Amino acid sequence: MRSAKDFFRPLAVGAPAPVREVPFRPSRMIHFFDPGNERMAAKVPALAPQVDVLLGNLEDAVQADRKEAARAGLVGIAKATDFGGTQLWARVNSLDSPWARDDLLTLVTEIGDKLDVVMVPKVQGVEDIHYVDRLLAQLEARAGLDRPILVHAILETARGVVNMEQIAGASPRMQGISLGPADLAADRRMKTTRVGGGHPGYLVRQDPVGGAVDGPRATHQQDLWHYTISRMVDACAANGIFPYYGPFGDIADVVACEDQFRNAFLLGCVGAWSLHPVQIAIARKVFSPSVEDVAHARRVRAAMGDGTGAVMLDGKMEDDASLKQCLVILELAERLAAGDPDLAILYAGAPAPEVGAP
Repeated sequence: MRSAKDFFRPLAVGAPAPVREVPFRPSRMIHFFDPGNERMAAKVPALAPQVDVLLGNLEDAVQADRKEAARAGLVGIAKATDFGGTQLWARVNSLDSPWARDDLLTLVTEIGDKLDVVMVPKVQGVEDIHYVDRLLAQLEARAGLDRPILVHAILETARGVVNMEQIAGASPRMQGISLGPADLAADRRMKTTRVGGGHPGYLVRQDPVGGAVDGPRATHQQDLWHYTISRMVDACAANGIFPYYGPFGDIADVVACEDQFRNAFLLGCVGAWSLHPVQIAIARKVFSPSVEDVAHARRVRAAMGDGTGAVMLDGKMEDDASLKQCLVILELAERLAAGDPDLAILYAGAPAPEVGAP
């Protein structure tokens, strides 16, 4: 077993020191693009200012005979583009594929100075993170990088879910974890062909009215992913990293997409994947606290004073637990506003009302 004293020492001679705390950077939307698609690649410079994270996808969405072209395309895009404050991530191929090692070798040595996070698909256990951790340290030393590239895991297998707490704490490089619902559904043998979202067959039904089993009874569609997301949020919170909802595959259903993103936000996720430009605005809206929530949180903070005791606001009790909830909202709002001028203006217009005001 590795000594705790060694946890924050570089895994290779000459590699940068591991981070002791994952820095918070806005990542409300992780926007995927195919770097081997010339038409899509041409849009990257204009797209970068619109998103928090741009992710070059080298994995499942790229056909086998295009893998090397996509990898080379990502290198070219990174070298030619000024991303400003936008993060650049890459989803490499799965570790059991013939392309993963070359993905890491090429990306770190060629564009490691621009690459913020490596997203690793189908993570099964800590052994996968440990392999990537050591290899990245060796490559960072070779490339002369002065800061470590972080690692993001995707939960796409039942074994990965079973091991998620250990995965979340496997390395100081761990930045976060995303839910991968499609592959996870297949691995669990779930009977759904949807990419994320609920399912009309997964429901609860009202009890019979007057004993009439065949009479009218209301039904409510349930969330297939509630358990997994909740557990993922806990694993990430316990280890100081960030949880994300993954893809919502029905691009045309923007209403259900917003609902699913909001469910994830309320449970504690900090962002979601966007697969199409129409989902960018949805993620920005959902994963930014509302003006009303910010105003309420400021009001509670003003009323609570030193944070002890309890007060009544609008007929509702607010106590130290309420204050902690509000401080979460305010911290997120302040961090997002620091890099988003539009949000800064909106939040500045939401001052705390006077305590006792209606």
